[in-house]
Amino acid sequence: MKSRFRIGSALALSAVMLGNNANAQKKQPLTTGFVESKSVAAVDPLIGSGGHGHVFVGASVPYGAVQAGPTNIVKGWDWCSGYHYSDSVVIGFSQTHLSGTGIGDLGDVLIMPYTGKVKTFRGTQENPASGYASRYSHARETARPGYYAVHLDDYNVQVELSATERVALHRYTFPKDQPSHIIIDLKEGIGWDAPVETFIRQVDDYTLEGYRFSKGWSEDQRLWFAIKSSVPLKQFMVFEGDKQQSGKSLKAKDVKGVISFEKSPGQVMLKVGISPVSSENALANINAEMPGWDFAKVVNNANTKWDKELSKISIDTKDAATRRVFYTALYHTMIAPALFNDHDGSYRGTDKKVYTNPGFDNYTTFSLWDIYRSCAPLSTILHPDKVNSFVNSMIAIHKQQGKLPVWPLVGSETNCMVGYHAVPTIADAYLKGFSGFSAEEAFEAMKASSTRDDLGVKYVKERGYIPADKEYESVSKALEYAIDDWCIAAMAKKMGKQEDYAYYKKRAGYYKNYFDSTIRFVRPRMSDGSFKTPYDPFNSIHEKGDFTEGNGWQYTWLVPQDVEGLISLMGGDEAFTRKLDSLFTAKGDMGAQASDDISGLIGMYAHGNEPSHHVTYMYAFAGQQWKTAEKVRQVMQDFYFDKPEGLAGNEDCGAMSSWYIFSSLGFYPVNPANGVYVLGSPLFGKATVKLAGGKSFTVQTLNNSKENIYIQSITLNGKPYTKSFITHQDLVKGGTMVVKMGDKPNYNFGKATTDRPSNTL
Repeated sequence: MKSRFRIGSALALSAVMLGNNANAQKKQPLTTGFVESKSVAAVDPLIGSGGHGHVFVGASVPYGAVQAGPTNIVKGWDWCSGYHYSDSVVIGFSQTHLSGTGIGDLGDVLIMPYTGKVKTFRGTQENPASGYASRYSHARETARPGYYAVHLDDYNVQVELSATERVALHRYTFPKDQPSHIIIDLKEGIGWDAPVETFIRQVDDYTLEGYRFSKGWSEDQRLWFAIKSSVPLKQFMVFEGDKQQSGKSLKAKDVKGVISFEKSPGQVMLKVGISPVSSENALANINAEMPGWDFAKVVNNANTKWDKELSKISIDTKDAATRRVFYTALYHTMIAPALFNDHDGSYRGTDKKVYTNPGFDNYTTFSLWDIYRSCAPLSTILHPDKVNSFVNSMIAIHKQQGKLPVWPLVGSETNCMVGYHAVPTIADAYLKGFSGFSAEEAFEAMKASSTRDDLGVKYVKERGYIPADKEYESVSKALEYAIDDWCIAAMAKKMGKQEDYAYYKKRAGYYKNYFDSTIRFVRPRMSDGSFKTPYDPFNSIHEKGDFTEGNGWQYTWLVPQDVEGLISLMGGDEAFTRKLDSLFTAKGDMGAQASDDISGLIGMYAHGNEPSHHVTYMYAFAGQQWKTAEKVRQVMQDFYFDKPEGLAGNEDCGAMSSWYIFSSLGFYPVNPANGVYVLGSPLFGKATVKLAGGKSFTVQTLNNSKENIYIQSITLNGKPYTKSFITHQDLVKGGTMVVKMGDKPNYNFGKATTDRPSNTL
């Protein structure tokens, strides 16, 4: 999800600053007393923090509600997470951040330690000393999954952060003989986020509580917090904006609270609990998750949680850089979705009502347009214990707002991007045998979302296509709807709902209504049924245009649910592969917006945006798996590396990284819900995936190298295997796939029609 929702542009500035800093990245050692596993140590959260990756940098636990990390002064689109590697000024440490999105939001409860005079203004980039901001350097910064530390150069203050699921732990070490302060700034947010009503009060000498209601990308955000201090808070002041108010509590639009110490307190720790329900629940979260003050214990517990998840895949490689890329990618797939409930299970729904004892963990931050393609399928392999909660969270949202979530964020529906992509995530879970949710409720929710009249769906029902003169981004919307409708049909078939199956199977084929056989591109159609004229598949991306963050070259291939049908439209295998070959060599004018919306280019293939992610694997459907191997290896080599700018585009809550995890293992889910993984080119000598029930699945390669990228032959559990795909059912049984590699294609591997992947419905 990219810049059509951007918050501004500072790309030229970021490019210059990144150029100065890109070689400065050095991994700092952990403080004595902290223990991390080999897999955790391999993670470098700074990968993707430069360029357009937009990843979160800070401390968290897998899928946690809290993402405690540094926040810069937001200067444009590349600061959507609140942090960009090019920067050198920090204004504080917020408890919530987004990772990899194309829109900035959250940044709740910003806290900043400083010394000297009391200041309530944040400062400026050019003059941090005009406020409480501080300069910092990457040379004195440490980033790990469960631990973050940085030295505030202007104050000589050391900041350290760690976290549990719902509680952040801050540790500040102040210099001697300096007046010291800690500001809790409830005005500051990230990107679009702005306060609506904020409140803070001192409860006792050690406790603060309050809330922050704000409006941004998520239109109605409500977050409550509680703060426990390790030292007495003898002096606490409240400010409305920058004007001090009397008393020790305040409700206003932009409240700030300042803790002051006349003399240096030495070391101060703050526990910051958050809640979607109440300050009382935030305090209860602290008491339940972090009762003590052992900072090293909290860090080590976070490391243990990350190690449990990261060690679900072990890889055999002598290349340390590739190891870092792999485990950082795996880490990035587990920052979102984020927990959105309290330790007792209660949460606030999109209808703003409080729900108690729901029977599942409630989650938010579902970047569905992005993650349905590979990140959600990855969770069915690695995190089967969470899949039912993910699905139940979506079903609950349907009950609360009348439709399945589109892009839910902290209790609000953003309606961001196109499609009703909770559908493939739910259908994939159901079709793979997950049963911890009501299939009937899920199916009814799917039907409700797919039979509305908004966002062009009315025209899908009435005409089988969306007229470009009636609805913007009509082609992208319709193609995405067709994918979702295939998933509904597949679920209906398994549930024995024949009428629904027939109806949605028909709708799944509506993509054909956009295919112009005279030019072999998808093309917008008008109300009278004619194709739109003029039409240029290169320069078809613009605001309120016919496509969502792409052009006709990219969207012609957005048919993962029926690649065989697209092959037929193209004129058969040879015509299809020639056209697909041309995608990777085509060059043309994409218009002014393209440089921001289309990145990671190989010809017109755009790996920096998710609609292209399945395309390299489409060759296998035409019997030319070896071409998939070539392109997949090229993408892994060119667009994933261990530098801050090591991602080709926005990370999008794990979407970019999940492509890499699947592809490096050697397979990828082209269709997001049919349980078929198409083979590519495995990257490692050996990779083992831990499965439920103590089983494991191993991909072992023979003669693998940078040159030996082509599959020569395969055995599965000791038996010859000629198919260019493997099913989810076979994978989760466990076993070993041995892949013999070579430097020249085996043109016959996967060539036979019976050995090709299919989308039979």
